[in-house]
This record gives sequence, structure tokens and C-alpha cells, in this order.
Amino acid sequence: MKKIDCHMHLIENIHGMSSRGYLRDLGNGCGIYETGDIVRIIPEEYGACVTPELLIDIMNQNDVEFGIMLQGHYAGVQNLYSYEAMKKYPNRLIASAMIDPFYRKNKEIRKNLFENLNIKIIKMEMSNSSGIMCNHPTVDLNGEIMNELYSYIEDKKLILFIDIGRPNNDCYQIDAIKDAIINHPNITFIICHLIAPQGNDLDLFKENINKLKLNNCYFDIASLYNNIKDPYPFLETQKYIKEAINIVGSNKILWGTDFPSAMKNNSYKDSYKYIEESNILNDEEKTNILYNNAKSLFGDLL
Repeated sequence: MKKIDCHMHLIENIHGMSSRGYLRDLGNGCGIYETGDIVRIIPEEYGACVTPELLIDIMNQNDVEFGIMLQGHYAGVQNLYSYEAMKKYPNRLIASAMIDPFYRKNKEIRKNLFENLNIKIIKMEMSNSSGIMCNHPTVDLNGEIMNELYSYIEDKKLILFIDIGRPNNDCYQIDAIKDAIINHPNITFIICHLIAPQGNDLDLFKENINKLKLNNCYFDIASLYNNIKDPYPFLETQKYIKEAINIVGSNKILWGTDFPSAMKNNSYKDSYKYIEESNILNDEEKTNILYNNAKSLFGDLL
């Protein structure tokens, strides 16, 4: 099956941050936080960085038509590197950019990224583990700071990916993001990781995703099986996807891999084979998730 990867990461070099402080590059895809914790960011087989050529090679090996390069603090925001990659491979890679609204010059930054460079996708990582709230006070997802940003996004006709973190954290504001989506009907919201259920959490998941059954709200499924801690062939993950389809429809679900960090325990091929070979998803649902929905949303950006 043809595929479009809606959630990949380009990493020129590791310079991340999280609630554990800044991440210093140790080489070979690893880093050390200021707490002393050593983590692997990039699986060993991919080396010390993720170049656009590596992304293209992975995509070619797996029949992926094009990929969306999202941003995250975990390895370091790569806005300009992603822009350069998109300009180099305009038919294969689409850049996103991420901004921190607490930067004193955030308006100048976003003007350059979204007006001068004409990037059409914004990624907001709001989690308190490695997002905006890891080193800032709790941000109301329907409050003054975010609504000013939503208004800008609406005015510039950007597509918004937003990661709201995991349940039982102050960043995980289902009611607030619901209100924001309703209040900004001209923005396409894509919530990352299918709202990040943590396994054995199906009732809470159904309650929350029912609240987000909104015309302009979509979901990517990147790293879903990692959040659930589900071994291949990700049978519990498939149940969550099927429940989401039953509630919001298969036209609202987008495949993505969270490459490269999600490949630490499973291969890139594993990230789509479980969908292609699923016994609980029908052919239309599989095609919508892997290809059709993303082609409809992003095809005009190529």
C-alpha cells in the first residue's frame, strides 16, 4: 500500500531539552540530561543524526510517497534545517516549524518562519515532559497566550499539529483543546499520538475522543503502540484505532511513525505492517489511514 508519513523527525544534531534539563549530545545517537540521565534518541543503526537523505532512503524502502517533518524539544527544534530539507526535496518532504510563545521575539520568529519562509505547518509540543510546559508554567490551551497564537494560525491559514501530552498531567487539557477547536473552526487541528492513551485506558480514551468529534479535528497515530507499551503485532493498539474510527470516522486518522525515536524497539516496517495485516480494520480504513487522508490534507503543499 502507498503511504504518507505524517510524523517524522529530522535531526541535524542533538540539542534537546525536557523536564530533566538540556540534553547534551554524547555522539552515536545518545545524549545526557542535566539530571545525569543518559538516553538514546536515535537508534544505533541510523547513526548520530537524521539527514533528509536518510529520511528519503527510509521512505523509498517502504513505499512512502512523502513525509511531514514535525518538531519536538526532545532532540532539539530543527525549524531551519527542516526548511532547507524541504527546499532540497520539495516533492518528498514537507517542513513544519515550532515556536515558543514565551520568547520575547516570538512574533518576529513566526513572521520569518511562516511569512518569509512560507512554512505552512506549525507544530506545538505542549507536554510537560519535553514540550512548552517542561520549563514554563502550565499553559491554558484555551487561554490568552494560545488564543493569540490560534488567531495568527487562522489568519495565515496554517495547519496545526498539537501534542497535548499524556493523561493525568496538567498539559493534558481535553476540555480546553475542545473549546479551542470549536472557537477556531477554520484551523485544521491534528492531535498527535491519538491523544496518547497509556494502555488499559479504553474507557477514558473513548470519553475523551468523543469530546473531540469535531469537523476540524484530526489525529495522528504516531508512537501509539509505544505509549500503550504494546508488543508487535500491536493488537491492543489496533483496538484503540478501531474505537477511534467508530467514534470519529476513518477519514480523521493519519498514519505517522515518530521516526527515529519510535524505532528503538520496533522497525519502521512494523509501524505500518500491523495496519496492513490487521484483521479488525477493513481495506477502506487502512487506505484512509495510511494514504488518503494525508493526501487530502497535505497534497497541495508539494
